Amino acid sequence: MLQQLGTTEFRLLRNSLEVSDPTLSKHLRILEAAGYVDILKGIVASRPRTRVQLTDAGREAFTGHVAFLRTIVGADDAEP
Repeated sequence: MLQQLGTTEFRLLRNSLEVSDPTLSKHLRILEAAGYVDILKGIVASRPRTRVQLTDAGREAFTGHVAFLRTIVGADDAEP
């Protein structure tokens, strides 16, 4: 999802994935610690907003995982 959308609102991720705030927060903290995402906090219209974006390392890891999965299913030449 982040690969396609770029910087994405926390609430959009939460709603799309159908998980709770604490569950998504926990997973995002792990991905942030691994260097795969940046968590951007700010204020928009006097309300706190959290946005998430892939880092270069996150994009590279995602592309590598997709390529590996394609080799497993025999779709080696398909686009990501």
